[in-house]
Amino acid sequence: MSQTDPAPNPTGDPAVPPALQDDKTMPLVVYVLYLVGLFNGLTAVVGVILAYASKAAAPEWIQSHYIFQIRTFWLSLLFAVIGCVLLPIGIGFVILPAVGIWMAVRCILGLSWLLKGQAYPTPRNWMI
Repeated sequence: MSQTDPAPNPTGDPAVPPALQDDKTMPLVVYVLYLVGLFNGLTAVVGVILAYASKAAAPEWIQSHYIFQIRTFWLSLLFAVIGCVLLPIGIGFVILPAVGIWMAVRCILGLSWLLKGQAYPTPRNWMI
């Protein structure tokens, strides 16, 4: 009689920690860094670096959050630069707060999807 390894437990063993690649911690940290970056600007740069560094090793559903976060950073930077250029004619005073609100809404929506354990449905969208 030959011995075979028992079949893996499909429900998972609670004593074994979850796979690191399924960990939601890093995308959560990036969203928080972006929200803090609305006040200081620098933590958003750290957040986008972490998103780029973590994207390749992540499962597909978490990759959607990283794609969303990277696009959020670059689009907000683009719109903020446009707002700064338009400050002398007064339109920038409207654009810059709108960019902050837009970024905050995107981060909150992304956090909502992440905490539900779901991929962001439209990570390449420009709006929400």
